[in-house]
Amino acid sequence: MEARLEQAWGNGKGNSGGNGKSGGGGGGPQCFLRGTSILTDCGEKHVEALRVGDRVVLVGGKTSPIKWVGRQAFKQAGARWHQGVVPIRVSRQALDAGTPHSDLYLSPGHALFLNGVLIRVKDLVNGTTIAPIAPDDDMTIEYYAVLLATHEAIFAEGAAAETFHPSEDNWENFSNFAEYKRLFPGEERVLMTSYAPVLGEEGGWQHVKALLLLPLMASADPFEEVCKKISDQALELSN
Repeated sequence: MEARLEQAWGNGKGNSGGNGKSGGGGGGPQCFLRGTSILTDCGEKHVEALRVGDRVVLVGGKTSPIKWVGRQAFKQAGARWHQGVVPIRVSRQALDAGTPHSDLYLSPGHALFLNGVLIRVKDLVNGTTIAPIAPDDDMTIEYYAVLLATHEAIFAEGAAAETFHPSEDNWENFSNFAEYKRLFPGEERVLMTSYAPVLGEEGGWQHVKALLLLPLMASADPFEEVCKKISDQALELSN
């Protein structure tokens, strides 16, 4: 196992959190694995080192202060890891020749911003350059969610990825949710408008394969275009 992942996952000691089940709505947590580099106005910082008030760089070049950083930890429950929490690795240069600049590990429900739309990374899995990477049985998966005042896309390992998108049922799964309540006492939970349309929620690559069977398929489907680009990039990297 890579040294970076051993540091990110740890040996399960001193970590609070879940039991291996998926936390939050929308198919699981929307988080970055511990050790992920996030671009700020002071350069890249590991997500676990980010603090309230730090300014992250948004797609488009502006910056925005961090409102809160949520933490979740998961341990294996049963014979195998729950697929809803196993990190998905977007390998270095899986998206294009320079993106991401290092391997990027996301929770399955986390979305990348590609071709003007948000696509959950679990729907981009191709088994090669984008694939689930399960830790050893005795390890702990540590995830961090970056909350801004609005739903945005920021840079993680150089790739555009969404910030935390609150919903009715994905708040209280964080081990430090009490911290949020202390920071914002009495604040009502406001559901944010999505930064961009979310595609690929149903079917993933199966959807793309079905589209490719259509003889007169127009190339206007952004999901198909993204997946074809990733597939072509994977082929190029294998040569």
